[in-house]
Amino acid sequence: MPRPTSPSAARRFLTVASGVVIGSIALAGCSSDTARDSDTLVVSTFPFGVEQFQEAIIDPFTEATGIEVEVETGSNADRLSQLQLAGGDPGIDVMLISDYYAALGQEDDLFEPVDADAVPTLDEVAEFATEEEYVGPAYSYQLNGTLYSTDDVTAEEAADWAIYGDAANAGRVALPDISVTAGQLMVSGIGATYGAGPYDIDTALETLSGWSPNILQFYSSSTEVTNLLTQGEILAADALSGFATDLVAGGEPIAWTAPDSGRYMATNRAMIPAGAPNSEAANQFIDYLLSVEAQTASAEIVGDLPVNLEATVPDSITAVVGDIADDPIAAGYETLDPTELVPTRSEWVDRFAREVTAQ
Repeated sequence: MPRPTSPSAARRFLTVASGVVIGSIALAGCSSDTARDSDTLVVSTFPFGVEQFQEAIIDPFTEATGIEVEVETGSNADRLSQLQLAGGDPGIDVMLISDYYAALGQEDDLFEPVDADAVPTLDEVAEFATEEEYVGPAYSYQLNGTLYSTDDVTAEEAADWAIYGDAANAGRVALPDISVTAGQLMVSGIGATYGAGPYDIDTALETLSGWSPNILQFYSSSTEVTNLLTQGEILAADALSGFATDLVAGGEPIAWTAPDSGRYMATNRAMIPAGAPNSEAANQFIDYLLSVEAQTASAEIVGDLPVNLEATVPDSITAVVGDIADDPIAAGYETLDPTELVPTRSEWVDRFAREVTAQ
């Protein structure tokens, strides 16, 4: 069942600091022992799509506010490790990171709450973007489903989880490893469809173990799975919807569909590291990031699914997900509870390796 999130509960993850005015960020008041220019905001983000992110978000933000932005990149794991080693002196003001790693960082008190007074656009975003389990909001999300060859599979067949267990498809389907974002969403989808719910790991792993002889590859990157599909080695794979955008736009005979049941999504979140030198400007950046203007540009240029539901979704995205982007919750998608996943992660990854991929 979806986890209910009322507007009031959703706002509990944010602190309210009095006296903060959006239009007057006091950058000069930042710590004097900061090695870098106090007028520069440092944003840490993913290593892909950086030029598009610069065009869609960074340059317009600087133009609107006069705040210069320095962008640092790296994987979720590497960037979180660096934050852990920073000892409260992160040198980073905003970290854009996937939800699981955001939750891991919160366990170690590596992030501070976003200031609700300084981020009025929080009132414009979907409720799932401000879940109380996180101290920073989601700014985009990723839908799990099936990427498939339209020459070999119908949308109805692709929407049925049973496609991966069908002996007729042996050696022609792929699934994600649990270590990647789609992997946990897949495991939870199978647990919800065939078992007691999204955290029924026993049923999920038992089902996947039975399917394992059919699986050509348990992939760990988008390149792996899209290459398998475009080269005709597989006819279907569980994958995030974003993997399909360029393929569909390029005219490949490929489509993506949501599963009939067990629909789960991941979020990317905007977090402020504890001890951030420019935390006030960081709040202003997050406010802009969640705005209709930025969300529309990010959807168009970067390909991010917007959490501000007033943002315009481009044809390149609707060609893949249809009207799900209008309201993923109404379309049956749910987020996963990090309090269920963080304590069990190591055990589940080990079990997946033993019980599924080793088969």
